[in-house]
Amino acid sequence: MGDLLKGKRGLVMGVANDHSIAWGIARAVADQGAELAFSYQGDAFGRRVQPLAASVGSDFLLDVDVTDDASLDAAFASITERWGRLDFVIHAIAFSNKNELTGRFVNTSRANFKHSLEISCYSLIEVARRAHPLMAEGGSVVTLTYGGSNRVTPFYNVMGVAKAALESTVRYLANDLGPDGIRVNAISPGPMKTLAGAAIGGARKTFRHTEANAPLRANATLEAIGGTAVWLLSDWGACTTGEVVLVDGGYHVLGMPQSENL
Repeated sequence: MGDLLKGKRGLVMGVANDHSIAWGIARAVADQGAELAFSYQGDAFGRRVQPLAASVGSDFLLDVDVTDDASLDAAFASITERWGRLDFVIHAIAFSNKNELTGRFVNTSRANFKHSLEISCYSLIEVARRAHPLMAEGGSVVTLTYGGSNRVTPFYNVMGVAKAALESTVRYLANDLGPDGIRVNAISPGPMKTLAGAAIGGARKTFRHTEANAPLRANATLEAIGGTAVWLLSDWGACTTGEVVLVDGGYHVLGMPQSENL
């Protein structure tokens, strides 16, 4: 246990199970003394999140649908009533129809494009807008992105476009909220063995490829991502905002695979 985040209170959005990146972050920030609230959507996810939240001492769970204004309003009203303030938000929410993460990007449907952008990108704006008044003394918002935002990744398709929009949103929010002492950043891990990652076609091959070719010859771990989040949320990250922090074993610096894998 440490105390880098002692006395800070934060909302974690997007925990699906104990392999989720959001859970790796939640565990790391709780270990540094943070008090947490967790959001989930629907009873099925609620049953998964409840024991995880309890394991880090939290009984503050909120059923939130980020496409529903009333649901978001109710969640932040609950935070206001119970805590009266908020120091940070972890936004780890993304969605696309699984059927459109296996074929060609050119076949992306209008409906899934709009739905993917709404949940994976616009939700960050909705959350930041509501968190803003609760961060009167400053705060930090961290979201999750992926390298498929700026480099073509097989089958990532519309999610690449959504993550590109999310990264741009991070920069604009950082500029908007900076005068109020609120920092906004994104963490960009490489491929991870998560529920969300498994939905993308060829996920196992991609994971093996990056592990074999990254300069560190390793993909990111939940612990490494959690540690990065602790830095961004703590006072040590006081002058970092508008950034996309890469935690991918260095894979992003490569122009081609390692010589032994050509």
